Amino acid sequence: MNLKVIAFDADDTLWVNEPYFRQTEERFYDLLSEYSSQRTLERELLKTEIENLALYGYGIKGFMLSMIETALKVTNNTISVNVVEKILNLGKQMLDQPIELLDGVEDVLLALKDKYRLVVATKGDLLDQERKLRKSGISHYFHHIEIMSEKDDANYLKLIKHLDIQPAELLMVGNSLKSDILPVLNVGGYGVHVPYHITWAHEHIEHSIDDEKFKSVEGIRDILGFL
Repeated sequence: MNLKVIAFDADDTLWVNEPYFRQTEERFYDLLSEYSSQRTLERELLKTEIENLALYGYGIKGFMLSMIETALKVTNNTISVNVVEKILNLGKQMLDQPIELLDGVEDVLLALKDKYRLVVATKGDLLDQERKLRKSGISHYFHHIEIMSEKDDANYLKLIKHLDIQPAELLMVGNSLKSDILPVLNVGGYGVHVPYHITWAHEHIEHSIDDEKFKSVEGIRDILGFL
């Protein structure tokens, strides 16, 4: 490898994110338990979220709107204003969550910052991701912050062009095979998968990856051993 840039996903790679969504979903299901079963609510919420991605993108605000839309659907538009207000408050509480760095993150950034250009490559709501970076206390390690509407081949190629490097000079580190690894491998870069114990269903893939530019590790510290 002749790497110049190491890019890191943010949510569930640098800091905790998905557990807050799961906790909020559980509270959402409790709010609507008299109208529908949890299994039905889970199915309808996921369906609504995926349908709304093209309109709202990723992030907490789109999630809030999808919860409200799901509540209207399962209650045949009979949901009270009081319940809508509670759903909005659930979203606001998520936006106000503290940032909890994952174990080893700052040690890795400190070890790599003088050897490579470090980048954050994440997707989601611009304001929310900027807020997380500010609160994280680690933004000073990064040469560039890229917040994408979608993590696909085209947007990674734009990032590579902006950084003025070749695809094979980029290593992407992330917890999502679908968003962080596959697109980077597709364009000729390297990918390291750092699994997280909770992954959104929309990010799952059904097949394994067989590529010499791909590696899976148990924890983020493990990347120091082979760089």
